[in-house]
Amino acid sequence: MKLHVYLTMTALLMTAGSVATTSQVMAQSTYDSQFISYPTYNGDDLELSVNNSGTHFRLWSPEAQEARVNLYNDGHTGKPYQVVEMKKDAANGTWTASLPEKLYGKFYTFQIKWKGEWKNETPGVWAKAVGVNGKRAAIIDFAKTNPEGWDADRRPEVKNFSDVIVYEMHHRDMSMHPSSGIANKGKFLALTEDGTVTPLGEKTGIDHLKELGVTHVHILPSYDYNSVDETNLQNNTYNWGYDPQNYNAPEGSYSTNPSDPSTRVREMKEMVKALHDAGIGVIMDVVYNHTAENDGSNFELTAPGYYHRHWDDGRYSDASGCGNETASDLKQMQDYIINSTKYWAKEYHIDGFRFDLMAIHDTETMNKVAEELKKIDPSIFVYGEGWTAGDSPLAVERRALKENVSKMKDIAVFSDDLRDAVKGHYTNAADRGFATGKPGNEETVKIGIVAATNHPQVDYSKGQNSKFPYADSPEMIVNYVSCHDDMCLTDKLHHSMEGEPEENMLEAAKLAQTIVFTSQGTPFMFAGEEIFRGKKGNHNTYNMPDSVNAIDWANKSKYRDQFDYYRELVALRKAHPAFRMTSADDIAKHLVFDKIDSKKTPNLISYSLKENANGDSWKEIKVVFNGASHEQTVNIAKGKWMIVAQNGKMAHDGSLGTTNGGKITLAPYSALILAKE
Repeated sequence: MKLHVYLTMTALLMTAGSVATTSQVMAQSTYDSQFISYPTYNGDDLELSVNNSGTHFRLWSPEAQEARVNLYNDGHTGKPYQVVEMKKDAANGTWTASLPEKLYGKFYTFQIKWKGEWKNETPGVWAKAVGVNGKRAAIIDFAKTNPEGWDADRRPEVKNFSDVIVYEMHHRDMSMHPSSGIANKGKFLALTEDGTVTPLGEKTGIDHLKELGVTHVHILPSYDYNSVDETNLQNNTYNWGYDPQNYNAPEGSYSTNPSDPSTRVREMKEMVKALHDAGIGVIMDVVYNHTAENDGSNFELTAPGYYHRHWDDGRYSDASGCGNETASDLKQMQDYIINSTKYWAKEYHIDGFRFDLMAIHDTETMNKVAEELKKIDPSIFVYGEGWTAGDSPLAVERRALKENVSKMKDIAVFSDDLRDAVKGHYTNAADRGFATGKPGNEETVKIGIVAATNHPQVDYSKGQNSKFPYADSPEMIVNYVSCHDDMCLTDKLHHSMEGEPEENMLEAAKLAQTIVFTSQGTPFMFAGEEIFRGKKGNHNTYNMPDSVNAIDWANKSKYRDQFDYYRELVALRKAHPAFRMTSADDIAKHLVFDKIDSKKTPNLISYSLKENANGDSWKEIKVVFNGASHEQTVNIAKGKWMIVAQNGKMAHDGSLGTTNGGKITLAPYSALILAKE
């Protein structure tokens, strides 16, 4: 069963208050409580290890009656050339087998006998290399997959998570359009190509990322997923990849040769190294919250019942909206999530992890994930969606919800507060927000500006999605107005501002992103919106063709003014730490809102960042947002101010001129940013 319906569900903000039921007071369902007593195993030799003494297999399956390994010469066809019976180690629930040879180049599957019947073959849950379509695990020498200079590869330095600027992209979207000038279209290698340009000479691909100035790319799922037939890539099947099959092996359709298990590993590493060489970090989108299949998943074929949550009657629980959810609160699954992220961080030098529907996981697991990753490198960034897409047996107080983010350390959550308040609610394409002229969202925008921290001038009782300051630190918040889910910003503006000239939409887009990039927390943007990329008005395009999803790079010339504004906006944030404070106390002290009666003057927010906030070179920064469809005037204190942004123009160095303050009129849908040295 391919559970793509999930993708219409991921943005559902089912918080503790909106889905609470009596079932949620339980830590586990009665059905799942039987698994608590299972022995567990946390060694690093699951499920394959190769050393000088040979090839060794270890499968965790405590309730199996028998287990065996099937060895193959081919990763896709043919019968096993040898079947090896495994021996049980009852103390830790594992089964083992060894052969004296190093079986590099061979493939394998496991099978267990359970309740008197042999279950289907599986590559196991720990397959790190796989054959085409991921049905058989591969035995490869990982040392030979390392690109030249891999040992010297270094992550970009990250001092604070508020310094990170995230650019969310999909492999195919970035490179498939004919205008990209990229040879390895839709592949890992697309981001290794230097010098790619549009027919008009505009930079694309990795050079575009460097020109824009983002610090990290968040790449949609790159592990081996279920929905693309890797033997038939000429069909150009598209999917976002939120249907996990093998969590620890790269997706074959992004490699130049899916039939060669080493190729996908090596090429993904080459991509990571190229981005690192460009000073850009790589964040993996990880989907440990559910599997693409229920009974047919690798989890169920190795340890039936254990890895997924269930209701009391044994039904799969479904907080993912995909037919199942995993059980992070059980020890072996918790260890799996922790060890899998550690594996990607070590083997592939991954710099961060974005957890899909993170609230399906428990806060204890997420804390342990962050703790272990910090031991590898303190700069590794972990964040996720602080909501579920349905009810769960896991108690609300244990869920990694955005409302529970203060129970987690070194974890951030997305701010749906800022998202919905700025552009309009995600469920209603016609709904406008603060940046598009709708009054009444001012206080919720302020919640986003202060990164959901406690601020004496923010009235949380007026918040639309949140009624209390849920973040202890701005580094717990990721601010955004658009991502792969639902309508992207460009399409949302076309729909909600229908009838207005496109110029108004372009200015509203600038304003929306200016709010994101000047707010406290971590800014996040969707790929291509800096060149006004749309998806033909479609909401969730997870399986739509490249003709809908691919970025048309010709837009970079057409909307060059838009790109230049975004580039300057990124540079402004990077140059001025006042926008990147790291403590709630500093925000409360240095960020001061001007008094504006939103009932008399809606869609106007004005504030100052004072006293060289966070060690900034500018003594004071004045930030004003006019989301109204008409001009509005503000009164700025007298003095010599540099103009950083005004009337849709941005210069991060303040070179737009100066003003002596007094009454200044803001154009519709625009930001005014001034600075005093």
